[in-house]
Parts: sequence; C-alpha cells; structure tokens
Amino acid sequence: MSDTPFGFGLPPEEPEDGDEGKKKDPQSGGGQGPANPFGFGGMPGAGGFGAPGADNPLAAMFGSLNPTDLGAAFQQLGQMLSYEGGPVNWDMAKQIARQTVAQGTADGVKDASVGPSERTAVQEAVRLADLWLDDATSLPSGAGTAVAWSRAEWVEATLPAWKELVDPVAERVGAAMGDVLPEEMQAMAGPLIGMMRSMGGAMFGSQIGQAVGVLAGEVVGSTDIGLPLGPAGRAALLPVNIEAFGKDLGVTKDEVRLYLALREAAHQRLFAHVPWLRSHLFGAVEGYARGIKVDTAKLEDVVGQFDPQNPEQLQDALQQGMFQPEDTPAQKAALARLETALALVEGWVDAVVHAAAKPRLSSADALRETLRRRRASGGPAEQTFATLIGLELRPRRLRDASRLWASLTDARGVDGRDALWAHPDMLPTASDLDDPDGFVHREQLDFSELDKMLGEAASGGKPNLKKDDATDATDSEDDDTE
Repeated sequence: MSDTPFGFGLPPEEPEDGDEGKKKDPQSGGGQGPANPFGFGGMPGAGGFGAPGADNPLAAMFGSLNPTDLGAAFQQLGQMLSYEGGPVNWDMAKQIARQTVAQGTADGVKDASVGPSERTAVQEAVRLADLWLDDATSLPSGAGTAVAWSRAEWVEATLPAWKELVDPVAERVGAAMGDVLPEEMQAMAGPLIGMMRSMGGAMFGSQIGQAVGVLAGEVVGSTDIGLPLGPAGRAALLPVNIEAFGKDLGVTKDEVRLYLALREAAHQRLFAHVPWLRSHLFGAVEGYARGIKVDTAKLEDVVGQFDPQNPEQLQDALQQGMFQPEDTPAQKAALARLETALALVEGWVDAVVHAAAKPRLSSADALRETLRRRRASGGPAEQTFATLIGLELRPRRLRDASRLWASLTDARGVDGRDALWAHPDMLPTASDLDDPDGFVHREQLDFSELDKMLGEAASGGKPNLKKDDATDATDSEDDDTE
C-alpha cells in the first residue's frame, strides 16, 4: 500500500497482450519512469519518492518525457481538469486499478487468465464446501454460481461496491473545497472551485484505483474484508492468489482451495439469507463517514495559495490528511457499530467454517490461525479500508466474536445461534464481545419473554392468565367498581 493517501501515480500502461506483457526499456518512452507521467505517489516500480525529480513531480514529468509521452501527459491532465462527474473519477480509478494489476505484485507474480481446469476446480470446491456447511449452519446455500476470477476480473466486479463505500467520504471533501471561500467570493471563484473539485476527483480516483489494484493482487475471494464486494449470490475465488497464499504453508493446494471455498460460501450464505445485513454494514460505513470533518484551516490555506499551474499543492494537502474523524460521542458510537458489525460477520464465518472443516481437514487448525493472523497483522484489507475511508479497523475483535458465536453454539445449538441474525437489534453489542457468557445467559431470558409475547400476538387475544391471576384481576375490577 502506498504511503501517500491521495497521491496519484500512474503505473505503466496495461500491455495489449494482457498479463504477459513485458516491461519496456525506460529509454524507449514506455518504461517504468516515463509511464508515471505525474510522478505523484510511491508505488513500487513506478518512480516513487526515491526517483529523480520526486520532490518536484511536474518538473520530473516535463524533464524526462519524450514528445509522445508529453502529449499523453497533457491529455491525462486535460481529462482530469474536464471531469464533471461525482466526487471520485471512477473512470480513472478503473484504469489505474487495471494498470496496477497488469504490473504484477511485488513478488513478480503476474495476473493470468483463468483456465478451464481452474474454473472446474473452484466450482467443485464451492460445491463440496456447501455440502459441509449444511451441518454447521441452519442458513441454506447462498451461492447460486461459483466463479474463478483473475485479478482484473475481481477489479471489474468489485468497483461498484467500492463506489458505494468511498463516495460518502469523497463527497465531504469535495463539498468542503467550495465551502471554505466566503459566500461573496464563491460566485467569482466558480471556475477555480470547479477545477479544484475536478482535481480532487482525479486524486481520489487515482488513489482508489491504486489501492484496489494492489488489493486485487492479494485477496483470495470476494469477501476478504467482511463486506460483500461482488455480485449477490456469486461465490468467487482467485486461483492465482490462492496459489500464492498457500505457497509456503506446507498444505496441499486442494486443501487450501477447499478451506477458502468454505469461507467464501459461508459469507455468501450469511449475506443471501440475512437481507438487512448488507445495507446495515454499508450504512454503518456511511454513518461513520458523516462524522468525518475536513480540516478547513488547511484547506483555506491551500485555496488561498492555489495555482492552477501547480496542482501538486492540492495533492500535497490531501496526502497530509485533509480529513479526520470527529472526536464526538456520536462518531465513537458509529465507529463501534461498524467495528462490531464487521467483527460479528467475520467471527460467525470463522466459527462456522471451523466447525465444518475441523472433522474433515487435517490442516483446518493451521489454516484458521494463518487467516486470523493475516487479518490481525493489519494486512492489505485493513490498510486499504483505512486509506479509502479514513477508518482504522481493529481485527482483534474477530477472535472475541468467534468465541461468542462458539459459546452460543454450545448453549443454544446451531439453530438458536443463527436465529440471532433475524434482526440487527438481536445481535451482540461491543460490550457483549467482552462478556460472551453474560450475553448468552441474558439473551436466553430475553428470548423466553419474546417467545411469550409473540405467542400472545399470534393468538390475537389477551394474554392467558393463570387462575390466581384471573382471580386477582376480577377482584381488582370489583374494587374499581366499588
């Protein structure tokens, strides 16, 4: 992940022959240096901050490009300044994500089209995973189809979800760019504000594209961050990344694929049969985004000194952190809701998959711990999420949630545990993750009262009274009459 939150650094152009394209000679006009025409950002292999001219990105651009690349650079700059869409230039995001994927990962692994044998292997793994999960959860299968994606296909399929996640934050930054000027000056500064918003949309799009492209090189499915990023009902795995994931684990490729298929299929069951869950999670992200405040003092300073010929000023301000979460009770509550919701999803999947895999896979314990550490180490998913919406996740709650779901399984069985997904108000809270036994005990009492109330409502009459209660009620009516 780049250390420049909103820098834009264009990776090399995607080769015409896809994933097998080879790096060109830098002196030919298509190499690693000139292919980063704007020079903003520290992507590995793309110029970065250590490259010549990195302190003066535009000088580096104009000083090193040949006439052909110089024309392309001006064309890109014109596209940025003429962009009139939403808060993020998603066309640019998609382009850069695809180019990042084509560049390959740091370990030299290139993307590749998925062959027929790999597609068949993924379909069979998901089919078997669904059979195993039938014993571990009361939720039926949620995967109508099983697909094997290349990294580029993952980018294409998940961009709509990223748009939904990122736009709320980007909208706040874009609006702030116009709000910092006095009202009487805003009319006169219209073209300047429009230019700044176009630049801001391009910078967001560039960073998002780079982040999504890097993440595409490491995810193994469509639900790695606990959110449904792909189309509904489609279980997806990435064979090239699964092979890289299991390379040094000492576990057979078939077992690694099957275990990851269990996780993907479990996520699909949850999101397919808990209809409110997706909107609940995305709503929690948006609620958190509403509490993000823009550093207007910093933005005012940038606007006052903004020079259209030096757009890197706006870039520098954004990369230094233009927005921060508000330190208010409402914002803390929004953060707790989001973290807890994500932890409950991941914890449930962890518990269910372990129950299904433990009796059948000798490597179940090792694979479970590997994936837990991958999340807890602040891996790519957490870093990308934090970069894109300004949110630091705390994966430690995954273990807490997994323990709570295991306790619920022991106390109530599979059906009783999964019944909690019927409504968001029935789910554990952040404090319940600290005391799972207390939640199990307390909620058992609450459910008995709820069942009584539901039974009374279904009967359509008054609550059934015991004989003594009926006598007391009659006596009370007589007293009232007297």
